[in-house]
Amino acid sequence: MICVIATIEIAEGQREAFLTEFRRVVPKVLQEPGCLEYAPMIDVATSIGMQSPPRPNVVTVVEKWASVAALEAHLIAPHMVEYRKAVKPLVQEVSLRILTPA
Repeated sequence: MICVIATIEIAEGQREAFLTEFRRVVPKVLQEPGCLEYAPMIDVATSIGMQSPPRPNVVTVVEKWASVAALEAHLIAPHMVEYRKAVKPLVQEVSLRILTPA
């Protein structure tokens, strides 16, 4: 199993538009072979001192996949190609962390 943390920086004021498009693709992704978890998350403001300030233009996607091969197949799935086209004007930057249990 692998975990993916995708940090997506969204254009100013476009987070809800991005999330609308993202939520459309979630059911298809969850049906993909090897997908164990796939969910968008946003920062929560707390009084916990160690926490960085909330980022209003960031969506973090938490994913779990059975294997790297399953993740690679996900990245080229037709619905993901279409999704990336739809959100391209809304996204400024994407970074991935691909992790395995220690």
